[in-house]
Amino acid sequence: MHLKTKLLLAQVPLALALLMLGVIAITTIGQLGAHSEKILKDNYRTVLATQRMKEAMERMDSAALFIALGQREAGQKLALPNRKLFEAELEVQKNNITEPGEQEATAVLSARWQDYTAHYDRFLQENRGEALKKFFFSDLYPRFLAVKEGAEVILAMNQDAMVRKSDEVRRFSRRLETWIILAAVLAALVGILASVALTTRIIRPLSVLTQTARRIKEGDLEVRARVEGSDEIALLAREFNTMTDSLDRYRKSSLGELLQAQYASQAAIDSLPEPVISTDLEGKIINVNRAALALLGPALSGSLSDAMKTLEAALAAAIEKAWKYVMAGKGAYLPLDLDGAVKIGAPEGERYLLAQASPVYDEMGSLASVSIVLRDVTLLSKLDDMSKNLVATFAHEFRTPLTSLQLAVHILLEQLAGTMTEKQLDLIYAAREDCERLRNLIDDILSIVRVQSGKLELRRVSVQVAPLIENAIGQHRLLAEERGLKLSHILPPFGEEVFADPERLELVFANLITNAIRHTQAGGAIEIRAVPEEEFVRFEVKDTGEGIPQEYQAQVFGKYFQVPGNIRKGTGLGLAIAKNIIEAHGGEIDVESKPGQGSTFWFTIPKTERKSHG
Repeated sequence: MHLKTKLLLAQVPLALALLMLGVIAITTIGQLGAHSEKILKDNYRTVLATQRMKEAMERMDSAALFIALGQREAGQKLALPNRKLFEAELEVQKNNITEPGEQEATAVLSARWQDYTAHYDRFLQENRGEALKKFFFSDLYPRFLAVKEGAEVILAMNQDAMVRKSDEVRRFSRRLETWIILAAVLAALVGILASVALTTRIIRPLSVLTQTARRIKEGDLEVRARVEGSDEIALLAREFNTMTDSLDRYRKSSLGELLQAQYASQAAIDSLPEPVISTDLEGKIINVNRAALALLGPALSGSLSDAMKTLEAALAAAIEKAWKYVMAGKGAYLPLDLDGAVKIGAPEGERYLLAQASPVYDEMGSLASVSIVLRDVTLLSKLDDMSKNLVATFAHEFRTPLTSLQLAVHILLEQLAGTMTEKQLDLIYAAREDCERLRNLIDDILSIVRVQSGKLELRRVSVQVAPLIENAIGQHRLLAEERGLKLSHILPPFGEEVFADPERLELVFANLITNAIRHTQAGGAIEIRAVPEEEFVRFEVKDTGEGIPQEYQAQVFGKYFQVPGNIRKGTGLGLAIAKNIIEAHGGEIDVESKPGQGSTFWFTIPKTERKSHG
């Protein structure tokens, strides 16, 4: 018999118990409904009829009073429909006699009604005012009270009957409730006990499989699951035993090969000349190579956070930054330049290490571990310093002839050396713009060389955030209006301050706002805001421009980089300069953008004095 069939049969007792309980419930509910329906059929219609007759009598009495007071037409209009209503409800009552004495009370009511209507007709034939009043109070009104009293007798009789029958239904419902509870408890006990007994018998082989799996987990591959039968559990047990046989053979035949492969893998890692550190997702160090042990010592054990406490602060910060970048799901951390290289002391002299990190994924594509490589970029750093010095020297030497060239162009434009034609003036104007562009490029190159060489001096003071942003907007408002852009700002609610060099921050704002203006179409908007945080103030420059594709966002802060496909609108150094200035302050800078939805460049500045990242 199949396992599915056995499990279904195990549920049969519960199903039968539920079915029996349902039959009992339906039967009792039907009986309760019949009692309630009897109350409605026997008494409620009579109560409704007598109430309507009383209301009709009261309106007819009001109509008679109108006639007695001289309002004959209004009284007759009121009397006629209510007379018909009374007679109709009286017929209903005559056909709904259900209680003892109700027949006699109905006959009395009918007789009084006939007497009242006879006097009512005589009342309508009288035209004299005083006679009408006398007739109303002496003959008609007492008969009105008699009819009303007769209706109230029938009403009270049926109301008392309804109360009595409701009490009977309530007692009956309580008995039914007791019967249903007893039946439910009994059915549940019988069904549960029967189902438990059958289910226990069915799943007993699963406990055998569980015990077998536990022993296999402990390394005992000689154990086998003994399950008799032909159902799915027995089939699973046989397949389980087959799997255990295969594992036993595999362990005996492949254990040496696996160990050899592990040793080969470790040997390959140890042969790498650069330090390599591997951690799991909790930051626990799971593997290091010989180069890492030789450079960083035996501290590389336990957790990464504990190991970094024994390292130089700059190197520990670089490793932590690379590890967190990968753990944030951003992919491999591969710095684009040597700005993040860390100088350390070594027996052979100073060395520069650049921290890189790569994610390691499992078979399911999920992040399994993180590998950190400390690249030795000492030679590259020296070459980079030489190139920076060369560029700085070139820029300085180029400045003097460029200044002379700008002066000569200015003299020509002022026509101090003679009158020039319009075409000649156009050429000189173009030359002046090229000189200005070249001068800006040289200034940017010198700025970034000073920042990267550590020669940038920051004169940091406490700076009010609000005036800083308002001044930055004021300097660029005219340019934004010329481009048809709306330039606005949102200031923090309180007088926030940052500890920074105001002139350098103005340069950062200038680069970010100018960049936003260049890449936002007419009719767009640029918003500058400051958001206070616990230790920092976060500044944002948000535009509605063309946006930056995801694959280029990590490169926009590199030197001379511009998004491919865009028209070249600057030197490509502005964001690199801004990045170096912010990091020199001990802050961070980044961008959030989607193509076609604009960009938000943000950076943080500490509120109090704080060491820079470098």
